[in-house]
Amino acid sequence: MPLVKKPTLPAPDHLSDEASLPFAGEDDLPARLASPSASLRRAAVHALAETGGDDAARTLCGRLAVETDGAVREAIFLALAAIGGDAAVAGLLPLLSDEDPAMRNGAIETLQQLPQPVAPRMEALLADPDSDVRIFAVNVAGNLRHPDVERWMLSVLEDDQHVNVVAAAIDTLAEVGTEAACDDLERVVQRFPGDAFLAFTQRTALRRIRGG
Repeated sequence: MPLVKKPTLPAPDHLSDEASLPFAGEDDLPARLASPSASLRRAAVHALAETGGDDAARTLCGRLAVETDGAVREAIFLALAAIGGDAAVAGLLPLLSDEDPAMRNGAIETLQQLPQPVAPRMEALLADPDSDVRIFAVNVAGNLRHPDVERWMLSVLEDDQHVNVVAAAIDTLAEVGTEAACDDLERVVQRFPGDAFLAFTQRTALRRIRGG
């Protein structure tokens, strides 16, 4: 399995004089995260990424819920990917249901970089009552670089009742599937007879896997 290199959080640029001042200590960081100055908030995010640990991840996830500046949000996502761990994943997963597409996409892209803490939660995600969350979970799995991705997708083909979730899983198998997936792909159209789009997606996946 290829190693996943954690992202390096870039140093904040164009900081104000206030933001470039040294922090009094870790206890000062949550207060600076609530500063009116976006550059100061970004500096605090960077400092928390350097601090690391579950407490830093929880603090950043809490700020993400209320942060409105796009650059600060991006810095938080990068910081959470760098910190990793269960606390970061626990704070990111609820964003898969967020109404803001930017928040959902940021969460998906960050979770994709955290295969070890995400993997134990994947089966529960793929069983979520919300079909949209299941689709986003498939999207996460597609770039997770984990040995169980194919198995997870095959379980979706067999069990999920929503055609769009199944189609998303077929798309993922087209990218990461092996010959072992072909029998299940052959059968899946029988579960949704007459769905032309699903049939097209299935044929495309089979051609890619078989090199046709």
